[in-house]
Amino acid sequence: MRKFTKLVAPALVAVLGFSAVAPTIAEAAPRHEAARYTPNRNASIRADIQGLRGQIDRAAARRTISQREAAGLRRDAANIQRLYAQYARGGLSGQETRILESRVDRVQVALRAERHDRDRRRG
Repeated sequence: MRKFTKLVAPALVAVLGFSAVAPTIAEAAPRHEAARYTPNRNASIRADIQGLRGQIDRAAARRTISQREAAGLRRDAANIQRLYAQYARGGLSGQETRILESRVDRVQVALRAERHDRDRRRG
């Protein structure tokens, strides 16, 4: 009986100890909603959108793109800004950040193409 107590007592203590720790580990794990917002991600996307608008304005001021091309690119940038505002209400997830970044990249590619096509027309 003594041998049985020496084996079972430590095992019982270990099981009880792990069960007491398990809920606190689960509570410490980030929830999906809590993991959504990161200030750096939010500020980075906001700066990218503002930078895009500045690039469009500079290209229009230097007359490397026409006013019609600039208006279309500004409209695209405004759509990205609206989408950002919609996503930012609940905090930005990783997927939402990737969507916004890809849209900003797409408009930057379109701006670069408009600068170099020299036809003064959109598209």
